[in-house]
Amino acid sequence: MAEVSLVRNKLEDFKCCANDAIHFKLVRQEADLEDEKTTFKPDMTHQIFGEQESIFGYKDLEVQLFYTAGKLMPYLSLQYTDRVPVTGSDGVYADNVAQKLMKEMPPEVLTNKDDFLATVDKDVNFTPYGELLHSYTVTVDGEDREFQIYKPDIETPGFREYHKRLQTFILFFIDAASYIDDDDDKWTYYLLFEKYKRDGNTVYAIAGYMTAYNYYAYPKNIRPRLSQFLILPPFQRQGHGAVLLQAFYNDVVPRSLVIDITVEDPSEDFQRLRDFVDARNCMSLTNYQPDYLLEGFHPAMAEEARTKLKLNKRQARRVYEILRLKITDENNTSMYRQYRLDLKRRLNKPFQRNQRDYHKLERALQPDELAQMMSNMSAEQRHMVLEKQFQEHITLYKQILSRLDKAA
Repeated sequence: MAEVSLVRNKLEDFKCCANDAIHFKLVRQEADLEDEKTTFKPDMTHQIFGEQESIFGYKDLEVQLFYTAGKLMPYLSLQYTDRVPVTGSDGVYADNVAQKLMKEMPPEVLTNKDDFLATVDKDVNFTPYGELLHSYTVTVDGEDREFQIYKPDIETPGFREYHKRLQTFILFFIDAASYIDDDDDKWTYYLLFEKYKRDGNTVYAIAGYMTAYNYYAYPKNIRPRLSQFLILPPFQRQGHGAVLLQAFYNDVVPRSLVIDITVEDPSEDFQRLRDFVDARNCMSLTNYQPDYLLEGFHPAMAEEARTKLKLNKRQARRVYEILRLKITDENNTSMYRQYRLDLKRRLNKPFQRNQRDYHKLERALQPDELAQMMSNMSAEQRHMVLEKQFQEHITLYKQILSRLDKAA
């Protein structure tokens, strides 16, 4: 075993970070293949290449994982200047990168570039699946670009196969992601496309998507839970996430059977997006006007947010804290102190650090260990924890408020 490690150390030049080696493209035309501006890289690769996110056995490795921008027909190619044998001696061998990727990819993966370019030309025949929910225009680098949001049905001819190709992105951009069971009809899908012209033809390029699962709620209601939400890197920081989430709200909120909307283990980035959209919507509600906010969080707020926006109580409270901070004068000692005490009272409830940290503790510790950890916390330690949490919330809430001000 020591000899194997020694050999591997000598082959350090043949080791690389998978996050750097993998190059994605959404190809609209042949020129995109040589245009570095169309390349984007994964946020993570540990779900395929392990926690170290490393690939061994290749020098100057570039993994080209390209998709046609519309139909999402995939192309895979490995380029490198040198490699150790795939099956070497003494336990030293190159990782089978193609095999690891192919395990997660649909069967249509192309490996011949000419065949791939032929499929790029066929994108002109592609039109989005499902019902058009919303169209809008954004200005990017001085250019007006049109986008559309569609809601397809899994039984729509061709969409099931399309979704299998689309969902391969989540392994590289959503932590702890897994493929969903598309035979379960409780899933709903929302797809974002850019609509543009190429050689006089109207064509479409995928920009993002989200899924939601309709859980049963007694006696005959549903509780939609957002599961996967992804805006692809070439379209990030352009405001699409907020529009896509709002389109989902516009679709489900009017339904009388919907009790409220939940989110499955949201990332910090998605929580910020959700806070922004929910706060913007709540600003028009009666019970979220300044006079009511200054009186503190009360049941009428939660009820109005639930009935009109389908927010659950926890999110309704969070939005209250954001909007109350908006009207709180930090230079007014008494006003800011009241806000500080109000927020800390909530944070002081057992294990109200944040939901993600709490779940981590639950998984790591036995119930008696968890209880003991909290009981052993001194008053000074609890004060320090509360203050840290308070400052983290204030920083995050101010980011939301800054975006609300810019959107006004």
